[in-house]
Amino acid sequence: EVQLQASGGGLVRTGGSLRLSCAASGSITFDDYAMGWFRQAPGKEREGVACNSNSDRYTYYLDSVKGRFTISRDRANNTIYLEMNSLKPEDTAVYYCDARDTTGINYWGQGTLVTVSS
Repeated sequence: EVQLQASGGGLVRTGGSLRLSCAASGSITFDDYAMGWFRQAPGKEREGVACNSNSDRYTYYLDSVKGRFTISRDRANNTIYLEMNSLKPEDTAVYYCDARDTTGINYWGQGTLVTVSS
């Protein structure tokens, strides 16, 4: 019974920035969950963008976003963020946050749309 609420998407020009937020609530023990961001563009498979282990000792970034996106976790407020800089049209997608428990079960937020104009 984990609930994830993603927000922060919108329309931005190429080179601009956005910060996505995902607030977790419900039965989640936030510090025990790995958290991540995925995205899905029309006609394409969902792909992992960034993820962070429960201990913060491991962080993954999709190659195409390395150096531009940063994932962070606010443990006090059960929130993860995705700071996106130098946005490109190919970043246009619906972005989903994800929480993964220690058994590998994933819980998904509703998604927030990011549109980057040329």
